[in-house]
Amino acid sequence: MAAEQLSDSNFTQKIQASNVPVLVDFWAEWCGPCRMLAPVIDAVAQKFTGKLAVYKLDTDANIETAQTFQITSIPCCILFKNGKEVHRIIGFKPQAAFEQEIQNHI
Repeated sequence: MAAEQLSDSNFTQKIQASNVPVLVDFWAEWCGPCRMLAPVIDAVAQKFTGKLAVYKLDTDANIETAQTFQITSIPCCILFKNGKEVHRIIGFKPQAAFEQEIQNHI
């Protein structure tokens, strides 16, 4: 299960409406570490199906949301619970390390 794409127009609604924690991968097409992280994000989405909603947001196409969350370095993944940011992971991490970081929040 691949992560669904978000946009400036549906970001808030998707984050607020979720009854499970939400992980958002802020990325850009030109970003090498973002491309390296993509299979990790997809694996996490599959592994935590039903426990975690996983989305991606292209920071180049959705500047407003990227600015709102002060995304200055990508990849940047933000974990939301009840619509509020609870954890932020910046940069590439292997899948085991990535899962360990989010495990305490889901």
